[in-house]
Amino acid sequence: MGVLIGLIALLASGAAGAEAATQADALLETLVRGPGPNKGNADAPVTIVEFSDFQCSFCRKFWRETLPRIEEKYIRTGSVRFVYRHLAILGPPSVQAAIAAECAHEQGKFWPYHDRLFANAGPFALTTSNLKRYAEELELDRGRFGACLDAERPREKVERETEVGRAIGMTGTPGFLINGGRLIGAQPYEVFERIIEAILKDAGQGQPRAR
Repeated sequence: MGVLIGLIALLASGAAGAEAATQADALLETLVRGPGPNKGNADAPVTIVEFSDFQCSFCRKFWRETLPRIEEKYIRTGSVRFVYRHLAILGPPSVQAAIAAECAHEQGKFWPYHDRLFANAGPFALTTSNLKRYAEELELDRGRFGACLDAERPREKVERETEVGRAIGMTGTPGFLINGGRLIGAQPYEVFERIIEAILKDAGQGQPRAR
């Protein structure tokens, strides 16, 4: 974590120079291409990195209203690659839910588990017993998931992504990097569409055809 903390301090201080720029570029590349849940064409001209918290009502709104439209028009047609990063800032249940989602990711079930977490809102939705129940409902290996969650193996990854998100200016959830440009908040679908179409136009691809 020492290198990460040093880089965060460098970015926060607004340090100038080639070294700072190179390190910042490397950090962004890790966010975009590093290990973690993603879907879509690896070579898509547009990459959206979402920073999200499973307790966040605006993140749930994005998941319910906007992401399905982006997925239908752009992810499934190969124009957008979508990456999920944790910004677990709303307390211990947020961190615990993010850890659970990473435990599901270990079994190749991040996205179904992600959907289950957002579908279950309420004050007791993210208790340990419920997090384990969701895994059972999705037919994950019960013992493997429970061991991962109880040991909190992915905690460092969750905390690291949260730190980095804050360092690059994600002041709230959800936050997005779209080909490196920041967008904060549960913006309506039309905002994403406008940005994506502009990038596709610059790439000479024009509007993708819906399936």
